[in-house]
Amino acid sequence: MKIDKITCHILQSKVEKPFTSARGWLYSTRSSCIVEVTTDDGLTGWGECYGPAAVNKTLIETQYAPRVVGRDPFDVEVVWEDLYNRIKDYGAQGFSITALSGIDIALWDLMGRATGKPIHKLIGGAYRKQVQAYATGLYFIDMDRLVEDAVEEALEYKAQGFRAIKMKIGLGDPKLDLRRVAAVREAIGPEIGLAVDANHCFSVPQAIRLGRMLEPLDLLWFEEPISPEDHDGYVEVTRALDLAVAGGENDFTRFGFRDVIAKKAMDIVQPDVCAAGGISEMRKIATLASAFGVECVPHAWGSAIGLAATVQFLATLPDQPPAFRPVPPMLEFEQTPNPLRDLLATLPIEQKHGVVAVPEGPGLGIEIDREVLARFKVA
Repeated sequence: MKIDKITCHILQSKVEKPFTSARGWLYSTRSSCIVEVTTDDGLTGWGECYGPAAVNKTLIETQYAPRVVGRDPFDVEVVWEDLYNRIKDYGAQGFSITALSGIDIALWDLMGRATGKPIHKLIGGAYRKQVQAYATGLYFIDMDRLVEDAVEEALEYKAQGFRAIKMKIGLGDPKLDLRRVAAVREAIGPEIGLAVDANHCFSVPQAIRLGRMLEPLDLLWFEEPISPEDHDGYVEVTRALDLAVAGGENDFTRFGFRDVIAKKAMDIVQPDVCAAGGISEMRKIATLASAFGVECVPHAWGSAIGLAATVQFLATLPDQPPAFRPVPPMLEFEQTPNPLRDLLATLPIEQKHGVVAVPEGPGLGIEIDREVLARFKVA
């Protein structure tokens, strides 16, 4: 079995209610670069790249695809190292790795389809048949109803059965952030987990100050409080707070996470399977984290393909730490409207009462609806 073609599909869908976070970017469309890898015996594997789709497509078509065609998909680690070394001189992080991630996921999907096994079996087995999901939402939509909208949305997720919620903060006024988070905490009650995500909008002193203000609210974690490049700053924030600090969605490969994990700059690392290097590299990052006693709770944002890859990977992570009543790593189930997440698979991954079943089908465990693929394809 040899790879004979790699096709990149740029998918795009309009967002009915545009939303924003602390970065100030208005999300009015959802888009993704979907990677389709086919073999000479008719098998197809699917992957997804995080970030601007057109850049990923160009990198794959011009730098990676010529080196992958003709290879055996079961040589996935060999292919990964070859592609990484091909671009290491020009960029060992960012787009060069997000593009590589999409290819890597597709190769794991191919291996699963060739063997009739889900990816979690190929990795070494699943610790769980279902994963606890937390709802990511509570973005900024109506600036005149920031508190009211957040409370109403959080109560919707609680009613759906979610046992944990992550909300956005970073409004430029720490007192407003505190009032908004406190209102949500009071509304959902102490039994529902609550995390906050600042999308790296604070300085170190600002993050420490706000973190101390938030500590009495019993939060799961304070995500991306400061700029992702400032690993030493993360050490300061993490050491200053009793509240757990999380980050890493903008870090790449085992090399990018090595020092972060070794000096425990974060309590929780959040690599994204579609960004950090694919399933091959996620395994290495999680192993590093385990060796240093750092939790690994992957970031997830994208289509049904990225979601399925994240679920497959989460199934293979042991409880962190193992205990009589362990707390398994949770699935980030982003809740903003996204047809690429909800419609692209013939049987979408869904949560029921805050729980997602791990797909048992071959590879990613989902099938792509080609009519939906064609409907949203723009390039």
